[in-house]
Amino acid sequence: MVLHPQTEAVLQLMTASYPDIGAGVTDAAAARRVLSRVKQPPAPQLPRVEDRVIAGPPDIPVRIYWPSVQAGPHPVIVYFHGGGFVLCGLDTHDGLCRILASGVPAIVISVDYRLSPEHKYPAAVADAYRAVSWTYKHAVSLGGDPRRIVAAGDSAGGNLATVTCLRIRDSGGPPVAFQLLLYPWLDFLADLPSRRENAEGYYLTATHLRWFEQQYLNEPVEAAHPYVSPLRAENLADLPPAMVLTAEFDPLRDEGEAYGSRLAAAGVPVQVHRADGLFHCFLAMVDFLPGAREAAETVCAAVRSAVGPHLHD
Repeated sequence: MVLHPQTEAVLQLMTASYPDIGAGVTDAAAARRVLSRVKQPPAPQLPRVEDRVIAGPPDIPVRIYWPSVQAGPHPVIVYFHGGGFVLCGLDTHDGLCRILASGVPAIVISVDYRLSPEHKYPAAVADAYRAVSWTYKHAVSLGGDPRRIVAAGDSAGGNLATVTCLRIRDSGGPPVAFQLLLYPWLDFLADLPSRRENAEGYYLTATHLRWFEQQYLNEPVEAAHPYVSPLRAENLADLPPAMVLTAEFDPLRDEGEAYGSRLAAAGVPVQVHRADGLFHCFLAMVDFLPGAREAAETVCAAVRSAVGPHLHD
């Protein structure tokens, strides 16, 4: 497909407001300052949203969203934001978390994990695991069901959701009922067609990815570790059912779809949905991008089908 003219216009606006990381901007703090000035799109209103802290050390700030639907207990989505392990936070992904809380409906716990380069790998992985463990312990008191926890995230956050599920399988931990992986970054060593086809001009670039990797890793050899590049894990059996959402014009498209294929081959129930005509990080722009609203509905329906109220009966 080619980009719809409206999609092209939104892409240009988003690209213009995004820091020129890895080129004109090489300092993480400077990149965050640029991003903090970007106005976020409108999002659904919810009856209750609270900022809390998972007590440390280190403390992990979280933002909890409750859906409008009162009858519970609800599934609980533990959400890890994207941003290359360096950028973004609770505010940048507030709208997307509201879309999930409203659309599933579910309680959503957005996790403000530690960022690189101040806190390199595996700090974010440790925070993600702690957040899921905390959610399992506190789900009932929040109005949620500890049997219906979803590990979710976009881009780098999709990596953390995936890695958390691998870590729980490998070493024990709270049960996760479902993985929701939104255009996830799953292979730091990938040399796949989508990396070359979409290296420039579609918001997330090859230059961005190289810079993010340099900020996140202590040394290049870590890139091959399955808790950095989960697509390189030897065995994907016995993981939670999953949905993988990819975008046609995304350098990460092929690794997400390859992960879905490997999950299926390992006997893990999985849905893979490619959003044609769209680019990385599109899901928060449901009011502006043709096809984004439909993709968001597909995502919410997949979570609802996997961990909906029928599991409570």
